[in-house]
Amino acid sequence: MAVERCDSAHPGAFRWLHLNLADHGTRVWMEGAASLPPAARELLLSQDMHQRALVEGSGDDWVVCCTLHDLERDFDVRDTARVGALRVALMPGLIVTTRLHPLGFADIVQRRIRDGARVDGPGAALDLLVSALIQNIDSVIRTLSSDVQVAEDAFLDGHHPPTSRQLLDIRRRLAQLHRMLDGMQRVFRRLEQDDDLPDALHPTIEKLSQRLQGLDADALGVQGQLRLLRDELDLASDQRTNQNLYLLSVMTALMLPATLVTGLFGMNTGDLPFTGAGGTFAATLVAAGTAGATYLFLRSKGFFR
Repeated sequence: MAVERCDSAHPGAFRWLHLNLADHGTRVWMEGAASLPPAARELLLSQDMHQRALVEGSGDDWVVCCTLHDLERDFDVRDTARVGALRVALMPGLIVTTRLHPLGFADIVQRRIRDGARVDGPGAALDLLVSALIQNIDSVIRTLSSDVQVAEDAFLDGHHPPTSRQLLDIRRRLAQLHRMLDGMQRVFRRLEQDDDLPDALHPTIEKLSQRLQGLDADALGVQGQLRLLRDELDLASDQRTNQNLYLLSVMTALMLPATLVTGLFGMNTGDLPFTGAGGTFAATLVAAGTAGATYLFLRSKGFFR
C-alpha cells in the first residue's frame, strides 16, 4: 500500500500493511513509526536473507517477527526461480510485511481476500499469509512432479528420453525448494518452542508447521522419484556401454588371428608360402579360416549370447 495511507484512520480492528522496501519513503516512515517496536523495525528493514524468528513482549503488548522465503515474480512471469525474503512483524492489532522485490504470495492473498477470506486477527493473518506461501511453492512442486513423470514416460517409451541437463535443472529447483521449506520449518519450530509466544497463536503455528512438513515431504518424494529415474538412465547407459565394449572385444578377438596371418605374409623375407599364382586367394582363405576357428572356439566357451 502507499506509505501516505499507513497512518490514516481505519474502521476495522485489525490492519495489514504490505510495504515495498525499494521505496525510500517506506524506510523513512518505518524508521519513525511509533507503532513498531525497535526489534520489529530492525527486522523489517534488515537486508539479511536468513530465515529467522523472534518473539518479544508479553500480555497484550507482544510482537512476533520472522523472515520467510518466497519465490520472486516479474510482471509477466509468475515463477522466476529467484528466492526473495518476506519480512513479517505481527502484533495484536497489526501485521506489517515488507519485501524488496515482488513475491508470488501477494497475488494469492489478494485473490483470497476478494473471494471473501476474513482477516480479523493476528492468527488469521498469519494463517492466510503462510497458506499463500505454501500454495505458491506447492504449485511449483506439482509442476516439477509433472515434468519428472513426463520424462519418465519418455524414457520408458524410448522416444526422446530426457537429457542429463533437463534432469539437473529439475534437481536444482527441488533442492532450492527443499532448502526454503526446511528453513521455514526451523522458523516455526523456533516459534513453537518460545515460551513468550502468545497462547492465541499456538494452534495456528502448530497447524502451519504440520503443513510445511507435509509440503517438504512432497518435495522430497519428487526428489526420490527423480533419483530413481536418474539411476535407471545411468543403468541403461552402462548397459549400452557394456554392450558396445563386448562387441568391440569380440570383433578384436575375431580379427586378431587374421591380422597375424596378413602380418606374416607382409614380411619381406625369403621362403614365403603362396608366392605363386593364386597366393593371395590362398592367404585370404587362411586368414578367414583362422577367424572362423576363433569364432567357433569363442562360441564353445560361451562368449556369444
